[in-house]
Amino acid sequence: MNVVVLNEVRKGFYLDSVALMRLSREVAGSPGVIEAALMMGTPSNAAIMRNAGLLEEGAVVKGNDLVIAVKAESESAAREALDNAIKSLDKPKTQGEAQAAWRPHSIAAAVKVRPEINLALISVPGEFAAAEARKALNRGLHVLMFSDNVSLEDELSLKQQARAAGLLMMGPDCGTAVIGGAPLAFANRIRRGRIGIIGASGTGTQEVSCLISEAGAGISHAIGVGGRDLKKDIGGITTLMAIDAFDADPETDHVVLISKPPHPDVARSVLERIGRSRKSFTVCFIGASEIELPPNARFSPTLKGAAELALGHKKIGAAFDANAVASRLPRSGRGGIEGLFAGGTLCAEAQVILAAAGRRVTSNAAIPGVVKLGVEPNAGRDRLIDLGDDEYTRGRPHPMIDPSVRDDALRAALKNRDLSVVLLDLVLGYGAHADPAGHLTSIVADRGQDAPALVASVVGTEQDPQGRSAQVSKLEQAGILVAPSNAQACELAVAIVQNAGR
Repeated sequence: MNVVVLNEVRKGFYLDSVALMRLSREVAGSPGVIEAALMMGTPSNAAIMRNAGLLEEGAVVKGNDLVIAVKAESESAAREALDNAIKSLDKPKTQGEAQAAWRPHSIAAAVKVRPEINLALISVPGEFAAAEARKALNRGLHVLMFSDNVSLEDELSLKQQARAAGLLMMGPDCGTAVIGGAPLAFANRIRRGRIGIIGASGTGTQEVSCLISEAGAGISHAIGVGGRDLKKDIGGITTLMAIDAFDADPETDHVVLISKPPHPDVARSVLERIGRSRKSFTVCFIGASEIELPPNARFSPTLKGAAELALGHKKIGAAFDANAVASRLPRSGRGGIEGLFAGGTLCAEAQVILAAAGRRVTSNAAIPGVVKLGVEPNAGRDRLIDLGDDEYTRGRPHPMIDPSVRDDALRAALKNRDLSVVLLDLVLGYGAHADPAGHLTSIVADRGQDAPALVASVVGTEQDPQGRSAQVSKLEQAGILVAPSNAQACELAVAIVQNAGR
């Protein structure tokens, strides 16, 4: 096949990473386009585009350049897609739109125009993120850093500076927070209430907050800390500050802490601080065994269990009976399960549940006790794939933004006769794809009658832009089984393969 690559470089032209990912998705969907990317020309991004064959021979780009790259089946298709991308960037605004869309070009300008601002959301390439965060901290602003690819040294320095100033430094790589009811980055529209969340996990925070909200309770705040905060190098600085903040908050009665297993020294420090709190806690360290907790804390190995403990043991999806659903299904495949997850913590929760059910599991994002994908032969093991991992998103939008990241793997799974179940997740909310269910159903519409059962969960609320019930309805109309939570989707998958083996 003849492949054509075209580039456009905009010198000194900046758009934040979320906006670039959305536009990349639109361009990649153009007729005849094989792959497309809109990225700032940082060294790491340039390397990604070169490795993907998206940069023209001899192209020279700098960190403050915006690169539009298109790989297509023909020059006409590449040119049309590139022209459309340029038109989207250059689209003129009416006077009213321009006034409504005006944004300050620096943190200093923003604070000058809106002196009441007390939080900055940083979404720039990692090479520049630390400097921007420091500017915000120097002006007395709390920081949520969506950016990743920030060094551990910079993260530690920023968090130490924030702690000294009494400010929260959320991140780097903090994908989700809800502060005072305001959803930040990838987040959902949830009810206000008296349960606080501290999350070193974005989709874990989303799942727990949505389950709580859909059960009729609500969230005071959900404070993201970034995926490395509980590592030994950082020492849980933001997590400990978040506990202090919730301890002093009269609007919070109970706190849920969500993370993958912390370093033992950090875990001891965090649990000791929890023990001195006046509040009750639920601790969910995904992939950890039972741990010794202070009297005011309870442990849950799963996100669903954490939400139920926070709700005072109220059962989520109490009417859902996985065994009853499984018994009504025709038997297919040879008993294998494959999970294709957009949410990394949802993939981790699936590993916990399948392993606890006696399944042999492998994953590219393996939790403790699970075999890393490729380390041992995969035969006879259920594969649980985190499609948000760098190997799948390098040069592409995250699957929460662009669900087509899952398409090829899903098509292959539907033809795999070793599989009885394919597990899927859909994550709704601000920043996510406008209709992930619509995209998914279009991919599976022509599957054969002997294809494996499709089992899904939907992370979201009725108030989200996509509307949870509308998304669930589309899936069910396409013959996809939808469980009330990710944990129950995993339980249904196990019930299906057990039924198939009888």
